[in-house]
Amino acid sequence: MTATNVLDTSYNGWANYETWNVALWLQNSENLYYLCCEMDNYVDTIDALKYEGIVETPDGVRYDDPKVNIIQLNSEVFDF
Repeated sequence: MTATNVLDTSYNGWANYETWNVALWLQNSENLYYLCCEMDNYVDTIDALKYEGIVETPDGVRYDDPKVNIIQLNSEVFDF
């Protein structure tokens, strides 16, 4: 997976649509939110989701999409 520039906030404050969509679901779905609270970072969360057979958001964005800005998600979603 390739991380893009964390300072690029061109889609509702997020790097791009894919990052925004993933963040939206991780932060607003109760089950996903609690999973994120248990994980240390986004990559571990992807692994846990894949183990459960969940590979994409309900909107069809794959959690492992290379466009997803991992650095931004780690700093914004996993900064507990």
